[in-house]
Amino acid sequence: MQFFNLHTHHFTNDDEVLELVNQYPKSFDETIPCFSIGIHPWYIKKEDVEDELRIMEEKAQQQNCLAIGECGLDKRIEIPMELQVQVFEKQLALAEKYKLPVVLHCVAAFQELIGIKKRLKPQVPMIIHGFSKNGQLARQLLDNGFYISFGKYLIQNPELEHIFKDVPSDRFFLETDTIDDNIRMVYELAARYKDLDTEELKENVVQNFNIVFKNGRVD
Repeated sequence: MQFFNLHTHHFTNDDEVLELVNQYPKSFDETIPCFSIGIHPWYIKKEDVEDELRIMEEKAQQQNCLAIGECGLDKRIEIPMELQVQVFEKQLALAEKYKLPVVLHCVAAFQELIGIKKRLKPQVPMIIHGFSKNGQLARQLLDNGFYISFGKYLIQNPELEHIFKDVPSDRFFLETDTIDDNIRMVYELAARYKDLDTEELKENVVQNFNIVFKNGRVD
């Protein structure tokens, strides 16, 4: 059974890992076997958005495109929130059109994100990547139908242990994002926190994968 890495910027070509590699429209790498594609809020350029959305729509129809993203909202950058919301909602529309889950970047804008979900009522799964916040927010996200993915902050912040323990087994994923640590390290720590062995945890994540990622397959 393969490990599933929900979100990474580093393709390792490891046969034991299914990696969902983050791709950007204007720097797309055709050699990546399994990818998500999105306009990250950090890199929004108003004059490029329509062209990038066109590229995204083209790539979203490929069999090895498993998700839209990462995309989302970030209050700690200078790009106007109004523009961020517009670009994010257009990407959500693409996800709905092609029935792809969404990998989400969210910084200091969780209430806005929840509000958009309530207003637009997307039917596709939405996954918060790289969760690092408190238990109250985790519960609010879960109550509003989000999945939560854990990675580098689970390794770096021991206080996330009790939060991760409380996330239901059918609502989480694991990732590496930008860190160099092997995905196996994340799984080993997560398994210890969940009081499972690594194989049991892998099976748990595979079950979640098969529900959320209709276009994909973990052996």
